[in-house]
Amino acid sequence: MIHMTLIPQMLDDERWSPGQFSSFAHKESKVKLMIEIRAHEEVTVVRCKGRLVYREEAAALCEQVTDLLRANAQVVLDLSQVETIDGAGLGQLVILHMRAQANGGTLKLAAPSKRVLDLLALTNLASVFEIHPTLEETVLSFRGQMV
Repeated sequence: MIHMTLIPQMLDDERWSPGQFSSFAHKESKVKLMIEIRAHEEVTVVRCKGRLVYREEAAALCEQVTDLLRANAQVVLDLSQVETIDGAGLGQLVILHMRAQANGGTLKLAAPSKRVLDLLALTNLASVFEIHPTLEETVLSFRGQMV
């Protein structure tokens, strides 16, 4: 299942609950990735939950974020709830990074799990992306602030 939600403002993780979101797109399939999109001032946060793997999952994320990059130059991918990522998922992250740069934008990664961070390091992609340990730090980094 792909579930995408547009949120007008950032919510603290403590207040994050499915009942607070209004869905703007919903497509049933065998895909096991949920994408929630929230705007916070000039930054768009894309929270991913599930697996970012070959076929529909990776393609769905790439399609959604590419559309966002056209409208907003500052995008954060919150990977804190990504359980699994494979080569296709990593490839899509690289494509998104290149598209952001080509459009004069920035794509940053927030709070990847240890498993995802280890894979980024193993493939030497940790040096390509700007990665922050928390979502809050990532959003603040766009303003040149740190927690």
